[in-house]
Amino acid sequence: MQVAVVTFDGFNELDSFIASALINRCRKDGLEAFITTPAPVVTSMSGVEVTGQRPLEFVTEADVVLIGSGVKARDVVADERLLSRLPLDPSRQLIGSQCSGALVLARLGLLEGMPACTDMKTRPFVEACDVTVLDAPFHAEGDIATAGGCLASQYLAAWVITRMLGEDAARDVIGYVAPVGENEETVERALSVVRAGRAAVR
Repeated sequence: MQVAVVTFDGFNELDSFIASALINRCRKDGLEAFITTPAPVVTSMSGVEVTGQRPLEFVTEADVVLIGSGVKARDVVADERLLSRLPLDPSRQLIGSQCSGALVLARLGLLEGMPACTDMKTRPFVEACDVTVLDAPFHAEGDIATAGGCLASQYLAAWVITRMLGEDAARDVIGYVAPVGENEETVERALSVVRAGRAAVR
């Protein structure tokens, strides 16, 4: 089971790395995430250069595709050639977005008829695509999920793990990385958010 964490130039480190790191704690169970980039090397919003683990074309074979966020999201959605390299298929893939990644999903037509979560700066641009933006950190309907706020990436990762391996696996991962002394609280908060999203699975 393979997860493409799509990471564009100008990406937010928290959004891509938290999701991929949490998911990769399930590698022993056959679930693995890869930083997936449109160029061999991309530079984060803070100037950190990262070599992609998979090219963008990997999204066609991935079981899960998570669209990361970044300061160049509006450039991404204005680039038709780049968008054409993202032939996502919700009939066979789990698809999620983090913060401004929702703008990419909106431009790809994947948010039609459903509300979404995103960050405050991206909100007006997502709303301009006729998508209702929720004041919430996470929302899922069927096989599509969106998360808003950098630390909401834990919910996106928990959703993926829950859908692919079950809630117990997500509980183990979130419990392991939770702040010491806050394990139970952190796990229950994350899973309650994911359960609310799972209630809408088709």
